[in-house]
Amino acid sequence: MAAAFMELRMDQLPTDPLLHILSYLDFRDLMHCSFVSRRLNELSKHNPLWKSQCCKHWLLTDDDRLQSGVSWFCLFKQYYTDLGRYIQYYAVLKRAWEQLKSFLQQRCPRMIASLKEGTTEVELNDIEAQIGCKLPDDYRCSYRIHNGQKLVIPGLMGSMSLSNHYRSEVLLDVETAAGGFQQRKGMRRCLPLTFCFHTGLSQYMALEPAEGRQMFESFYPCPDQTAQDPSAIDMFITGSCFLEWFTTYVHNVVTGEYPIIRDQIFRYVHDKSCVATTGDITVSVSTSFLPELSSVHPPHFFFTYRIRGVPGHDAWKSTRVRQLHDLLHLVRVHGGSLHLPQTW
Repeated sequence: MAAAFMELRMDQLPTDPLLHILSYLDFRDLMHCSFVSRRLNELSKHNPLWKSQCCKHWLLTDDDRLQSGVSWFCLFKQYYTDLGRYIQYYAVLKRAWEQLKSFLQQRCPRMIASLKEGTTEVELNDIEAQIGCKLPDDYRCSYRIHNGQKLVIPGLMGSMSLSNHYRSEVLLDVETAAGGFQQRKGMRRCLPLTFCFHTGLSQYMALEPAEGRQMFESFYPCPDQTAQDPSAIDMFITGSCFLEWFTTYVHNVVTGEYPIIRDQIFRYVHDKSCVATTGDITVSVSTSFLPELSSVHPPHFFFTYRIRGVPGHDAWKSTRVRQLHDLLHLVRVHGGSLHLPQTW
C-alpha cells in the first residue's frame, strides 16, 4: 500500500517522455533544469533540444552547425555570448535582412553590393561614448548584422524621381550617423538614419524624449516656417522604434507594395480601392508623400502619383488601350503635375 503512494520525482521519468517535456521549455528554463540533478543536467544538453533553440533564436542551419564543428548546445552558447543582449530582436531583424537581400539580389544588385559587414560591440560602445547617448538594442542588433551601406546611389531606403526633383536615401553606417548626431536646439539628441545627397534630407531617430519627440521614434524634420524661432521643428513621424521602422519598410519592399523602377525602390503606397477596370484596361493609382517638399506650418503636403495601366489579353487590338498609351506618352513628354511611370 505504501508503494502505491510513493512520490515520483520528475527526473525519475523515462528518458523519452522527459525529453518531450524539456522540448517545450525555452533556453533559460533548460539552463535552470541543468542545475537540478546530474541526470537533468545531461538531458538538458540533448542536441535536438538546442538545435530547435538555435533555429528559433539565431536562424542557424545544419550547414552552420557542421561548419562550426561543435554541438548545437555549444553553438548556442557561442552566439549567446556574442549576441545574447539582442535575443528578442535578432531573429526578426536577421530574417528581414535576408528577405531584403534575396529579393533585391536580381532586381537591384548595386544596392546589395553596397551593404557593409556588421559592426562590433566595441565599435558600438565607442559610438555611444562619442555621442554621449545610449543606442537602442534593436538598432544595435541590426548594425551587428549590416553596418548600413556605402554612400552610393541608389540608396537602400527608397527613391523618388520627378521631372525636376530626385531623392534617394542611403542607410547610413553608424560612424557616419554619429558624425551627424544633432545637439542643436530643436533637434537635440537626434541620430540620422538616412541621408540623400541631392536634397540633404535625412530621417532621424530620437535617442531621448525631448522637444516633443518620443524616445526612439523616427521622423523627417520639418522647419516651422511660420514661427519666429528658426529652431522650431515640426515632424513627419515614420516609425515608433527602429525595429518597426525597418521591418515595415522591408515588408513593403519584398511584398511588392513598393515597386522597383529602373533598379530603384520607389515608396509608392497602393490603395486597393483605387483600381478600376473598363473594358480591356485595368488602371490603378499609387501615391507617395514627399516630406522634403512639404510643411506642417503652413500646411502644405506634396504627393506624387503613379498611374499603372494593365491591358487584358489581346488588349492591344483595342482602340482604348492605344489612346491611353498615347495619353501617358503626351503627359510624360510635355510635362505636368503628375508623375506617370508606365508599366505594360
